[in-house]
Amino acid sequence: MNASEIREMTVEESARKVIELKEELFNLRFQHGAGQLENTQKLKQTKHDLARVKTIIREVAGNN
Repeated sequence: MNASEIREMTVEESARKVIELKEELFNLRFQHGAGQLENTQKLKQTKHDLARVKTIIREVAGNN
């Protein structure tokens, strides 16, 4: 997910995406702790996506 895709989302869609990414991150951490996560890069990518969405939400909120 890149920044331009996130900027096209509405505020509600962005908020839903944050919740979705938090749930995914929780599940990935759980799998990693249990030794079931094969692609550990997915954990890092999810963290970056979550940070990117939160940053853009703050940018939009600051401009209003």
